[in-house]
Amino acid sequence: MNLELLESFGQNYPEEADGTLDCISMALTCTFNRWGTLLAVGCNDGRIVIWDFLTRGIAKIISAHIHPVCSLCWSRDGHKLVSASTDNIVSQWDVLTGDCDQRFRFPSPILKLQCHPRDMDKVLVCPMKSAPVLLTLSDSKHVVLPVDDDSDLNVVAAFDRRGEYIYTGNAKGKILVLNTNTQELVASFRVTTGTSNTTAIKSIEFARKGSCFLINTADRIIRVYDGREILTCGRDGEPEPMQKLQDLVNRTPWKRCCFSGDGEYIVAGSARQHALYIWEKSIGNLVKILHGTRGELLLDVAWHPVRPIIASISSGVVSIWAQNQVENWSAFAPDFKELDENVEYEERESEFDIEDEDKSEPEQTGADAAEDEEVDVTTVDPIVAFCSSDEELEDYKALLYLPIAPEVEDPEENPFGPPPDATVQAAAPEDALAGGDKKQRQPSSEGGPAKKKARTTTIELQGVPSDEVHPLLGVKGDGKSKKKTAGRPKGSKGKDKDFPFRPKPYRGERPSFPIEALGSSGPGGGGGGGGMKGRAEGGLATGSLVSQSYKHDIGGMD
Repeated sequence: MNLELLESFGQNYPEEADGTLDCISMALTCTFNRWGTLLAVGCNDGRIVIWDFLTRGIAKIISAHIHPVCSLCWSRDGHKLVSASTDNIVSQWDVLTGDCDQRFRFPSPILKLQCHPRDMDKVLVCPMKSAPVLLTLSDSKHVVLPVDDDSDLNVVAAFDRRGEYIYTGNAKGKILVLNTNTQELVASFRVTTGTSNTTAIKSIEFARKGSCFLINTADRIIRVYDGREILTCGRDGEPEPMQKLQDLVNRTPWKRCCFSGDGEYIVAGSARQHALYIWEKSIGNLVKILHGTRGELLLDVAWHPVRPIIASISSGVVSIWAQNQVENWSAFAPDFKELDENVEYEERESEFDIEDEDKSEPEQTGADAAEDEEVDVTTVDPIVAFCSSDEELEDYKALLYLPIAPEVEDPEENPFGPPPDATVQAAAPEDALAGGDKKQRQPSSEGGPAKKKARTTTIELQGVPSDEVHPLLGVKGDGKSKKKTAGRPKGSKGKDKDFPFRPKPYRGERPSFPIEALGSSGPGGGGGGGGMKGRAEGGLATGSLVSQSYKHDIGGMD
């Protein structure tokens, strides 16, 4: 499909709800790949559910962690996925095979991670109460980025659009621009309010196109800056924001902000309710407010890279927002007629002949002659929406889609595939690292090949407290927060009150784990994944992995 035809002449932002994606488990975070064909969702039970966004079906399920997944990021080519869990583990996954390439253990919880936009070997990690860390995956080395004030370590960081610079912001409103390769300070400025008071930086987000970026601050104002102006001002500059976006009526604090795929719109999710505010960047006017279910709290927001579609997460469910597609019959030819039933068409003499032998026509010139030229239907032109401004060709090694095995209602009667037991044995169980455990992935059954063990690297950070709790597991001073039930606190040994979202198939005595359990697992009852039963990769193998992990971890068995 030609993506250029999708750009309408009217508004290019979603207007209404367009269904939900039920991940069986409680969804916490989501992110699109670079082309918007796959959506990765991190869940409360440690699984990563990858959706084929064109068919709205589950393409793969990776049993990544035991603790909740708090941050996700795709690599540039889409073959790798980097995840962070609330037990301070950062892992890199091969999307096709579902194998873990390597792991990193941090002393404090991970608030955010981001892959380098161009160099797939670098990952930016923002630990809690620590300076940002730049990881190099190939040699497992890390570099701690410099900060403005050593006493203020509440720092957020982000790569710019091409990864040439890293922007960091602290709780005193100071923004530092660092060279990615040398970590040298290139530019800096301070975000101030009208009374010259500073305000804490909550997040920094860059647009996919153009040089603009936004800063979400604690004073409930979203400031939009031009990156070129920041670099021109240099150190201790005083750049003026292009736009200041806020809710003047309700003084809404913002949980998550991001740009549209074309960089022309900005969406911000409210921290009080499931509401999405959309502004036009060039003018700064509020164009739309999307309201979700009343009483729900928003967790994450992601805008599709090339389409006017937004994915938001609240109460463990992914909601999709899109435009209302209206059929416009007036767009056809004036003599177009809509038929209620089939009509037999009488062909005129030589109407569909390639060459009309009976008709003599004068030599055609101009536009008429152009219609008779041979059309090239074999050359594939690169899609402009998938290419960067400094690229002419697409990445043909990129992973846009995942192969999905056909659904089989009754695997026992399948004469063409291996028996179900062999499929279960072929999938190697993965013991995700929790706390001080050093167990690695075990080899598969005696008949199958042994999978490589994931290398684990412990990242030592000086002066970082090791007793911090991730915000998803508990919010201080807020006993009524729904986030408190999003994970299992450290030190719990299978207590029901500490882990309320245990999947239902593991309650009570059950001798085996059938495929149907995947459709009934997950918090709040389940049956939401009934359509997924019998899936070779995402259903059967993953179901067995989840059952073994949970029996091991919830039961408290060592």
